[in-house]
Amino acid sequence: MDTLITSALVFLFGAAVGSFLNVVIYRLPAGLSLLHPPSRCPHCHTRLRPYDNVPVLGWLWLRGRCRYCRAPIAIRYPLIEAFTGGLFLATFGLFGLSWLTVSYWVLLSWLIALAFIDLDTLTLPNALTQSGLVLGLGMQFALPLLQTGAWTNAIQGLMGGIFGAVLGIWLFDLITLFASAALGQTAMGGGDAKLAAMLGAWLGWQGVLLSGFLACVVGALVGGGAMALQLISRRQPMPFGPFLAIGAVIAMFWGEALIGAYRAVFFPTL
Repeated sequence: MDTLITSALVFLFGAAVGSFLNVVIYRLPAGLSLLHPPSRCPHCHTRLRPYDNVPVLGWLWLRGRCRYCRAPIAIRYPLIEAFTGGLFLATFGLFGLSWLTVSYWVLLSWLIALAFIDLDTLTLPNALTQSGLVLGLGMQFALPLLQTGAWTNAIQGLMGGIFGAVLGIWLFDLITLFASAALGQTAMGGGDAKLAAMLGAWLGWQGVLLSGFLACVVGALVGGGAMALQLISRRQPMPFGPFLAIGAVIAMFWGEALIGAYRAVFFPTL
């Protein structure tokens, strides 16, 4: 029973974070304040009551429509809330109640916001990638200090984060340069390299390499499938941020196992 209650609380906390992420995804690209005005209907602009704004359940109670003007409320809002809650719960299940879990919750929040903003606008705001980079470096310094109390470990963690960030941005700048030359058009936006730098700060050099590789694989499969089904054209721009976010989540959850399997196959004597 205690485990069930704890899991429910973690999910609800994640869903509440997801509710705020909906605000970030909508308002940040539009240059609006994240705090004022309070949540309101985008159609009639009536301020929502607290009981209308309960994550996931509020949308169900209202049957997907504004209480005041009856305009439809996109199902995407409760889906993002539930998705965030599910990822928070999965992180808690894998790593328990720890500082590592808290740090991954922060990273997941940034990744969800960036992925959906990129889907909507084909941009990755500097306000998120830069703040995420700084937070990642701070976590690389703070986590070893909190876990071991050793300043040398904290400094090593910080240096590893800096190296990962530099590797991430240089690697994606090179990929963009060569891919753009091969395709005869811009292959990636500058925000993708900044997101890669952010991932390097959080996950280290091995994590950013794995995230980038997985992002390319998933992106190629999704893009190739969409072109085969004639959903997009060959020259149509496609956001790469969501694929980087997917790669990062896989690296977070199963990175050590994947890297270990790679070493066992290709470098068994090391």
